[in-house]
Amino acid sequence: MDKNLIIDVGVHTGQDTEFYLKKGFRVIGIEAHPDIYESAKNRLKSYVESGQLTLLNVAVSPQDEPITFYANLDKSFWGTISPDRVKESDRSFGTRSVEITVTGRRFESILAEFGVPYYLKVDIEGSDLLCVKALQQFDTKPQFISIESTKASWPALLEELELLKELGYQKFKAVNQAKVTQQLCPSPAKEGKYIPYQFEYGASGLFGKETPGDWLSESEVIKAYKSIFTNYNIFGVKGIISRLPLGRMLLETLNIKEPWYDTHASL
Repeated sequence: MDKNLIIDVGVHTGQDTEFYLKKGFRVIGIEAHPDIYESAKNRLKSYVESGQLTLLNVAVSPQDEPITFYANLDKSFWGTISPDRVKESDRSFGTRSVEITVTGRRFESILAEFGVPYYLKVDIEGSDLLCVKALQQFDTKPQFISIESTKASWPALLEELELLKELGYQKFKAVNQAKVTQQLCPSPAKEGKYIPYQFEYGASGLFGKETPGDWLSESEVIKAYKSIFTNYNIFGVKGIISRLPLGRMLLETLNIKEPWYDTHASL
């Protein structure tokens, strides 16, 4: 494990990547959408030129071959290689997506080339487990990892946690991503250098020792997620209120949005 390396899978605008770089870490960033990749490369040009940042314009996929990527025209951060995920987004939220062909690459080969990072951040809309399962092929694991926790089903959520447990992760946090803009960087820093940083909406936010809240055991985080799934079932796009006549309009009027969470794990 390279203690100075972070791999950011799903760079998008580059806000998380920029945070890691400013804290002094070396970063391998992965972004599938060609236009978003170019925008992030331009934003972080000085880090690319210095060698602190390596950007890969690939989609993490099951095979090293071209793959269909569904670019969301309304919510660019919802781009995905998952046909089921894009159908769900377009049906539930009325968004539009177009198909483009991008370079696909197995995450195992990326780890083999660049090494196992200190922190692995994964946010690739329904395909996060491709990266997690790739870690099974390596003797060492990242000290910290974060993935966007599934909303698909309760068994799917338990599968994610079980996989992390099998890889050796023993401590967990469920971090509310809707509140990332409220996160404050601790001073003195617990990871890398201290920098005052304002996270944009959609960022993954603080990581490792700096993530908010207490570390939980597997049973404790499962209990936390039971409450979270109850919230989904009431206020979510498929929840009780949304299924009522004018229910979705009521939620919009009250500015009640379905939350989403990242699971952070530590060895």
